[in-house]
Amino acid sequence: MIDIKNLSLSFGEHVIFRGLNLQITNTARLGIVGSNGAGKTTLLRVITGEIESDSGVIERSKGLTVGCLPQDLAELESVPLMQYLKDKAGISRIESKLRNVEEKLSQTDANHDSLLQEHSRLEKMFEDSGGFAFESMAMKVLHGLGFRKGDESKNCRDFSGGWKMRIAMAGLLLSSPDVLLLDEPTNHLDTESMEWLEGWLRTHKGAVVSVSHDTRFLENTADSIADLEHGVITLYPCSYDEYIAAKEQSRELLEKAFSRQQSEIRRIESFIDRFRYKATKAAQVQSRIKQLEKIERIEIAQGAKSVKLTIPEAPPSGREVLKVSGLAKYYDGVKVFDGVNFSVERGERVALVGVNGAGKSTLLRLLSLNEPPTSGTVKHGHNVKFSYYSQESAQNINYSNTVWEEARSVSSKLNDVERRNLLGAFLFSGDEIYKPASVLSGGEKARLALYKLMLESTNFLILDEPTNHLDTDTREIVERALLKYQGTLLIVSHDRHFLDALAERVLEIRDGNLYDYPGNYSWFLEKREETLTPVDDSKPSAKTKSPKRDDNLREIREVKKSISQTEKNISGHESRVAEIDGLLCLPETLKDSQMIQSLMTERANLSRELEEFYSRWEELSLKLEELQQ
Repeated sequence: MIDIKNLSLSFGEHVIFRGLNLQITNTARLGIVGSNGAGKTTLLRVITGEIESDSGVIERSKGLTVGCLPQDLAELESVPLMQYLKDKAGISRIESKLRNVEEKLSQTDANHDSLLQEHSRLEKMFEDSGGFAFESMAMKVLHGLGFRKGDESKNCRDFSGGWKMRIAMAGLLLSSPDVLLLDEPTNHLDTESMEWLEGWLRTHKGAVVSVSHDTRFLENTADSIADLEHGVITLYPCSYDEYIAAKEQSRELLEKAFSRQQSEIRRIESFIDRFRYKATKAAQVQSRIKQLEKIERIEIAQGAKSVKLTIPEAPPSGREVLKVSGLAKYYDGVKVFDGVNFSVERGERVALVGVNGAGKSTLLRLLSLNEPPTSGTVKHGHNVKFSYYSQESAQNINYSNTVWEEARSVSSKLNDVERRNLLGAFLFSGDEIYKPASVLSGGEKARLALYKLMLESTNFLILDEPTNHLDTDTREIVERALLKYQGTLLIVSHDRHFLDALAERVLEIRDGNLYDYPGNYSWFLEKREETLTPVDDSKPSAKTKSPKRDDNLREIREVKKSISQTEKNISGHESRVAEIDGLLCLPETLKDSQMIQSLMTERANLSRELEEFYSRWEELSLKLEELQQ
């Protein structure tokens, strides 16, 4: 279908591709992954012909149609949404021709026979193109992408940037090209729209090629992964999760082969250096030199430096971190939400979810005291020290500073070297750190604001889409830091993997009301349809904070803490047992009978306690399962 052979491309001295090869079959479900700057987007633009390669060829099947959804969208035409979709799908062109023929047929002097034949031909073409059912299908797609009834009549120019991206996606899906090229398709979608898109792509008859940092999306839509690294592609014919394991295994094997080769090279070089000037060894030396020249050197790409980030924490807050009572927000008389009541306790990890426009960011602004409510109250508990990360995080940056000056403006225990290493993890390196903050892109400003927030001393973090502009490696750094964070978290994110890893409780805004789910994101998805009654203090519901429900949530948190502590105890004991086993193998230990006896006694005690911890862990896990059900 598409066969890319020996593709090479450079921008100045920067090599993008070198001898890249890739085949895209007519049923491909391919995910393209790689670090920021690896050339993933460039590869899509080369496939579409937008960029011409320096060398190599791209062979396409005859008559192949290729549709691409870019990351950045140019302005849409000033036409009604439904008209735009018809134009993109080619329906408007056929409709126009039909109307033109029908107009000619109404004229008395027309050649009716030939016009009727043309009308019949166009009508058949219209039917084959799905024209008669197009508006119905278009409405299904719009609904799946989160549009509301009546939006199809609105002008495309009247929608915000994120919704314009959805319009472009709808037009692309409805045009049904043979090859769909998607560049970060989930960036502007809420979780419900993501799930709908995944279902649509599974039924698409042509090929689907996706560039995405959303690991859950790749796992759900791709059956092969193309890893783009240092200008070449390595193809893994497996799911994303299997690719991660396979790549790690390949890396380990390569490192072992590299180590063996380096040992062999050192051995040969040692022989050459030792006997280079001995006439009796001249022939052997020359032989070794030729042998050395023939060795095809194994190269191991140097990955990004491992950065460990620990978010500094303020002294613990009081038990109740946040109390929300009767909260409502209206804009120009239009309700966003009303009658919202909930509380958050110390150490909770809460995800706030809902469709785009449900009011998630609005609620976070109210909770962070950046905007007043229409009615109701927001109270922070005793000794709460919070930080708020907004999607509009440019407000947290001093535009008159450089990146480096901003990086040093936050009080932290990190020294300058550690700050620069962390800046590199947030994709600021080299001379980029001396760029003025005022010239940064929106994504760069967001990353810099998040970097600063990660250095602040807090016990309550309120985060609105913190991973939106991060690549996979940087997301993992932030995720690991948040997992170690002992304070309280309240997060809005469309990254389902991120939410699954962090959240222990989910709050959903739906139709102006709030629903509470005491479990992780996957558990929320299972239970969401079972819980449809909104929060209302006047009547019990799945969301109402009745004393019994409060006790249940509190007990769940206590059990989770006990499980966490038990797991730490198990890990510590297992490590010490392994350490003792190692000591018992040492010659110096075997010579000391008193030490052997002491170590064996300690090991026996640890093993006994381990059995108790294992039983305790199993008992707590069963209890947690019962409480959540």
